[in-house]
Amino acid sequence: MNIREQLEAREREILVPQAAKSADSRGRLRAEAEDDVRPAFQRDRDRIIHCKAFRRLKHKTQVFFAPTGDHYRTRLTHTLEVSQIARTIAKVLRLHEELTEAIALGHDLGHTPFGHAGERVISGLVPGGFNHYEQSLRIVDRLENDGHGLNLTWEVRDGIAKHSKGKSGAPVGMSAALRSSTIEGQIMRVADIIAYVNHDIDDATRAGLLRAADLPAAFVARLGATSSARIGTLVRDVVTETLAAGLTEIKMSEPVLEAVLGLRSFLFDAVYENATATAEFQKATGVLTLLWEKIRERPAEFLDPRTIADEGLDAAARDFLAGMTDRYAVRLFEQLYVPKPWAIE
Repeated sequence: MNIREQLEAREREILVPQAAKSADSRGRLRAEAEDDVRPAFQRDRDRIIHCKAFRRLKHKTQVFFAPTGDHYRTRLTHTLEVSQIARTIAKVLRLHEELTEAIALGHDLGHTPFGHAGERVISGLVPGGFNHYEQSLRIVDRLENDGHGLNLTWEVRDGIAKHSKGKSGAPVGMSAALRSSTIEGQIMRVADIIAYVNHDIDDATRAGLLRAADLPAAFVARLGATSSARIGTLVRDVVTETLAAGLTEIKMSEPVLEAVLGLRSFLFDAVYENATATAEFQKATGVLTLLWEKIRERPAEFLDPRTIADEGLDAAARDFLAGMTDRYAVRLFEQLYVPKPWAIE
């Protein structure tokens, strides 16, 4: 056996029967030779880390637009925190850690500039709307690698496509049709909400929008008074409840689920839709709208001709606009709309 086959055999020895196994993957969109060293899900993880869309996440908003402080989260650091929590849960449950990690690292590749505000703007501009999870899948299937995509396994693509919860969705308890087909993919939904609820409280406190005393006391008492304590409580609850249910799907207890959803609802009112925090996003609306108009007027300069030929102008403009970082969008807007002073030597 080569090294990959030895690792695949080790998966069968160590992982629980319910875990996904690399050798049993449903395959890729296009058949390709297996690697001699890395099993399929590990290759997917590596491909995501090395892709351009992943690198752009470092300059995309998480909550606060273009924060000047070095300690605020970006979309990249959010992704890394989600990945860490997801792998912790997968390790305890003896599920496939690298599959879990690949899904976590790829789940937000399609996020727009300016966070969820940017997503709402682009959704209003694009005929048929826009969802970042659909764009994440489009990136790995088609846009990366000069239009060839990353050719990921079915299991990773399924986890990316089904990670989103929206403003009101729960991370557990959805119907089988809506949840990921692998338990590893279901971990992604839970790890995402655990990460962002806690790190957004931390960032909002640092920004002066919140004080610890502002958090709903009942939920704090149930989950913990610090970010570390809350993450510990949530992870412990997930693994305990999931094991008690026989690893049929990812579970949370009702009191803990109620508390984390309650904190999320509180954050929407106090932070995500706070007038101070979102003031700059009103400007972002104008930036993205005017960029949408300009790039469609000058497609040869900005847009992919293959996408225009295959899918039309709107699809090409959507890909270009959604792929921008915050700072690139602002810089391009200045280049296209802000007059430059006339310099005479």
